[in-house]
Amino acid sequence: MKRQDYISWDEYFMGIAILSSMRSKDNRTQVGACIVSQNNKILSVGYNGMPTGVNDDEMPWEHEGDALHTKYFYVCHAELNAILNHSGTSLNGAKIYTTLFPCNECTKAIIQAGIKEVIYQDDKYANTDSVIAAKKMMNMVGVKYKALPKTGITLKVEV
Repeated sequence: MKRQDYISWDEYFMGIAILSSMRSKDNRTQVGACIVSQNNKILSVGYNGMPTGVNDDEMPWEHEGDALHTKYFYVCHAELNAILNHSGTSLNGAKIYTTLFPCNECTKAIIQAGIKEVIYQDDKYANTDSVIAAKKMMNMVGVKYKALPKTGITLKVEV
């Protein structure tokens, strides 16, 4: 195979994030994240879902209605899950690949963990206060962020 026949590291790690997102039971927004060391080693993955031990079949997944009967008070975002799932050494200097640009709350955790770059696939909430605040914080502390254009590479999953 010629070198151009291979996918890039960015495509590879985003593929891991996409695959991870498929574990989410969120029928509206499935998000996955993959944290990678400076040496291109996978450190952790996560997807948006209920906290460990909380039976997600008994929890609400709705996105509208009374707050206690929607997912928003209960779901742990993919980026935070990936950070919390990491059981190894420091995440200082790592990169996080995520299928959706992080919210302000996940951005706080990204900054605190020492992650230095965010590579995202979709920024559909770019005009929300949450994402505007996230980008403001990242800019203030020097966390880089970039979009990874969709390449047309598709995952072939057979069941």
